Amino acid sequence: MARRTYFDHNATTAARREVVEAMLPFFRERFGNASSIHLFGQENREAVDAARAHVASLVGGEPEEIIFTSGGTESDNLAIRGAARARRRASKADRIVTSAIEHPAVLKTCEDLGRDEGFRVTYVPCDRDGVVRLDELERALSPATALVTVMLANNETGVIQPIREIAALARRHGIPVHTDAVQGAGKIPVDAGDLGVDLLSIAGHKFYGPKGIGALYVRRGTPIEAISTGGSHECGLRPGTENIPGIVGLGEAARISKRELPREMEHIRALRDRLERSVLERVPDVSIAGAGALRVPNTSNMLVGRVEGEAVTLNLSMSGFAVSSGSACASGASEPSYVLLALGFDGAASQGGIRISLGFANTGEEVDAFLEIFPRVVERLRSLSPIR
Repeated sequence: MARRTYFDHNATTAARREVVEAMLPFFRERFGNASSIHLFGQENREAVDAARAHVASLVGGEPEEIIFTSGGTESDNLAIRGAARARRRASKADRIVTSAIEHPAVLKTCEDLGRDEGFRVTYVPCDRDGVVRLDELERALSPATALVTVMLANNETGVIQPIREIAALARRHGIPVHTDAVQGAGKIPVDAGDLGVDLLSIAGHKFYGPKGIGALYVRRGTPIEAISTGGSHECGLRPGTENIPGIVGLGEAARISKRELPREMEHIRALRDRLERSVLERVPDVSIAGAGALRVPNTSNMLVGRVEGEAVTLNLSMSGFAVSSGSACASGASEPSYVLLALGFDGAASQGGIRISLGFANTGEEVDAFLEIFPRVVERLRSLSPIR
């Protein structure tokens, strides 16, 4: 078996050693319910409060503005369903404005609200580089708009969206703004106050924290309703006994990420840029999706002509390299990437996309090894393809 190299950090990351060590006591020794008033419970309440402060620091909020959830998908659902329903109840606004390149957690939530609850949804297009078109978005805004939801960074291309400008446009109409920052937090500096958003979603497992835990930033005073019923946990917005080990792990991941981000960004960007330059030099008929836009430093979506991305992904896997042929949440789908289609690529080109997403532990030696294997994989697959 070839040495295994992981280049799929946008799908998930390994929890840092310090994160796992911080979590372990909360499975056995410190097992109390944080809602209990005895010592076991209050020790864990202190741990939750400390984690909340670390997460707030990572995203530029205050501790009381952080709601813990089970992950990015739940955070997106709570933000979109909760804020849209609250605004419609207050003002009868019933339109949601989003983009055509959102993660399925956003797109399917908006689709459900349109089908089941009568919300009208506008999907704003993007340009050839994958940047949401501000002129189209501005035209979509009106007093009838209940919510704007646009991602901070795209999960397939890594393209960073103009959230600050979008929030400024929405603010003129008094419209709340949500951003799915799941692929931004831990990769680039994220400051909800600077961005001007009202709601912001993150997921722990995207920046070396545990799976099954995430958070939603809710700016103080933002109208929002709970989407599930039960106890009064998390300011009444997310009922249920808290996942203490997960919360502690998320807090530790946030603390370390805040400290290490500048150094890790520089390291990862250098690897990504070297990888892209070398691939473009060595392999003909390859293009980089979103290359003309600002991207998170770890992500490269390569469109490889005359082959299918899934075939490249499987062959690289057999050679020991883990990459993706799109979003991990859309794996198993044989259709072209809807994100790449939205960028204007045709169906054949969109099926040739592979996503490489690097992490802080990746090395120059691993990139060099990939650059030896990748051209041979593409050449072999093209030799078998009927497309010339």
